[in-house]
Amino acid sequence: MKISKIVVVLILVLLSSCDDKAVFDQYKSVSTSWNKKDIVNFKINAPDSINPYNLFVNVRNTNDYKYSNLFLIVEMNFPHGKTLTDTLEYDMTKKNGEWLGEGLSSVKENKLWYKKGVIFNESGTYNVNIQQAMRSNGEVNGVVNLEGITDVGFRIEKTE
Repeated sequence: MKISKIVVVLILVLLSSCDDKAVFDQYKSVSTSWNKKDIVNFKINAPDSINPYNLFVNVRNTNDYKYSNLFLIVEMNFPHGKTLTDTLEYDMTKKNGEWLGEGLSSVKENKLWYKKGVIFNESGTYNVNIQQAMRSNGEVNGVVNLEGITDVGFRIEKTE
């Protein structure tokens, strides 16, 4: 009797954790520090050419991250040669210095908006490149090795 209750609970947990909105969701680890020349690349097959999708950059950070924001350069290469490049800034902390993002441990996961309502109107493989573009205040040159970022991800969700 106890075993069947445990099985039912496990099945309910697994079903509730299913993510029916995700079309693509992948992470890649960066080394102990994310070098400004290291580009994280994702190859994505177009889900379809009709429906709109929301795109996100996902970032996992630890307490070793010493900034309150994050600058990224995100480049999306379309199958037929078109390229979109965006320089993006995201808040990583609240005003009081508390981390944004989710997670019970020292690693926080941040789901950052990239683009809303994107239609993949070209068939084939899209390439998304993500590169850190951090600078310290008053510095002209960028941060060469960014510490505290452990993983970078890209996510595509169905719109509601």
